Amino acid sequence: MKTALVLGATGGVGREVARLLVARGWVVKALHRAPQKAARPGDGIGWLEGDAMRRDDVVRAAQGAQLIVHAVNPPGYRNWGTLVLPMVANTIAAARASGARILLPGTVYNYGPDAFPIIAEDAPQRPLTRKGAIRVEMEAMLRTAADDGVRTLVVRAGDYFGPGAGNNWFAQGLVKPGRPVATITSPSAEGAGHQWAYLPDVAETMVRLVEREASLPAYASYHMAGHWDADGTQVVGAIARAAGTPNVKITAFPWWLTWVAAPFVTVFRELREMRYLWRQPVRLSNARLLAVLGSEPHTPLDVAVRRTLEGLGCMPADASHARFAGLAVDGDRVPRG
Repeated sequence: MKTALVLGATGGVGREVARLLVARGWVVKALHRAPQKAARPGDGIGWLEGDAMRRDDVVRAAQGAQLIVHAVNPPGYRNWGTLVLPMVANTIAAARASGARILLPGTVYNYGPDAFPIIAEDAPQRPLTRKGAIRVEMEAMLRTAADDGVRTLVVRAGDYFGPGAGNNWFAQGLVKPGRPVATITSPSAEGAGHQWAYLPDVAETMVRLVEREASLPAYASYHMAGHWDADGTQVVGAIARAAGTPNVKITAFPWWLTWVAAPFVTVFRELREMRYLWRQPVRLSNARLLAVLGSEPHTPLDVAVRRTLEGLGCMPADASHARFAGLAVDGDRVPRG
């Protein structure tokens, strides 16, 4: 049996990948400062006490693992510059000691305008933002480690959404978790396309690639197409359809507030820095991924949005959609089941 260590298993990506690995028969371990609070009944995860900032904790937890999922980030974007890179260094040390491959959820932050509007996997990484520069340095550390035998897999996708994803634009910007959909807030500039990624699809893609370990290069990087909202209105429309409110009020995101509050609130400062992704089309090309997998796991948008709203408590679960829960399908075909 294969063993995986998941760092960040309480976050959206980490939780979804851990769940899927358990379902695939992996032994899954997770590191957390308070494992008793993090564990969920029947999750199938072996929770270990420890801190991703302490190298000895990570190295010890990774013993016997073939995969380390590095899905941990400082909450609320706090102290990114001082925490993110040391955590990656600890994961590299653990992978070197255990022989595991590192799986990193990548972002579009790594790229600057010279790579827009359609970004290939081998596009130059010249970001204009502080957070983008940190992400580039993270991946540079992993590339260097790959030259020394530490294997890495990077899977890059658009903005996450899904039933268990609370810290993202969908849940914190477009709708209000725990409330019926009365208003939808749109951050997009008029006509600007935007790329989204449904978390169960992201996890399925990652695990399918991990299952091809024998054929992956030492440093493997792939992009997902996910859901492309060509004009910034398609996800909003899917929310309205799922909620049964076709005439729902749609308002513009108050970007001015990020300028006013940025000096005092870290999250607003980070949101302001990322505004460029909502003012112009920025799209990841999945050509390399298709060459490896043949197709990309893809849940129809209306199904994905409904499951997300149900998971956020914005609407009751519909039994007629139960068979689609967490289901990733290929292309745009009707879901299996």
